[in-house]
Amino acid sequence: MTTAAATQFLPAIATGSAARESLVVSLHDIAPCNRQVVEPLLSRLNRLGVRTCSLLVVPDYHHQNPIASDPSFLAWLRDLEAGGYEIVIHGFFHARPRRARETIREQLITRIYTQGEGEFFDLGYKEALRRITVAHDVFVGAGLRPRGFIAPAWLLSAPAEEAARDAGMEYTTRLRSVLDLRSGEHFPARTLVYSVHNNWRRSVSLVWNRGLLQLAKNKTLLRLSIHPPDYSFPAIWDQIERFISEMVHVRTPTTYQDWIGDQRAARPSGDTR
Repeated sequence: MTTAAATQFLPAIATGSAARESLVVSLHDIAPCNRQVVEPLLSRLNRLGVRTCSLLVVPDYHHQNPIASDPSFLAWLRDLEAGGYEIVIHGFFHARPRRARETIREQLITRIYTQGEGEFFDLGYKEALRRITVAHDVFVGAGLRPRGFIAPAWLLSAPAEEAARDAGMEYTTRLRSVLDLRSGEHFPARTLVYSVHNNWRRSVSLVWNRGLLQLAKNKTLLRLSIHPPDYSFPAIWDQIERFISEMVHVRTPTTYQDWIGDQRAARPSGDTR
């Protein structure tokens, strides 16, 4: 799929909200294995005022259950997309096997920080292009319209970023920014995200995100990334709900694809970056 072809999926008419402060809530790691958690989570977000968000779907989560072989799951995604949610390609396997002779830095990132899930951290161009292209074909074949690609843990090597661009993806995100792959424009915007693997990570996450929210309040774009396990820890979920309840009164919930479309529409006439 060429970049030119991908642009046909952009909104034909901008929403005009580029100048307003926005909130993008993204729900990560969606797969058949956690649908029973995701459904009530989405319902709760809806009641909180977040009626649209970016859903990061993994084509074959940890090699467990390819979405291509689950018609019910795909139908559910189509219904969500028809209801205004965005479907995003989120890696392919969401897993990175350990490799021989890894450096200390590589071990820290891939084994401790991501716990073996940094799939695109150091993936080469050819394999990255293959995985993204196959994933895109699976989604489109199921009647979905993915425009963005976001790597697991936001770890995307330079060759993999180029592969995402060449595969026709419109944008990607990292922990601290959103990148328009078509124009190359970076938008600084750090996301709030939680680590819930153990008690100390949860405690640090609560303190860290409380402070980070205060720093991010004056930013045009506020990002909140939620993983299904977050819903299982009352202290984490209570804080997420408080943040959302506060932000929906002053920000417009949107998706990454619509936010990028708004930024493009807001550029001066003739600016084709």
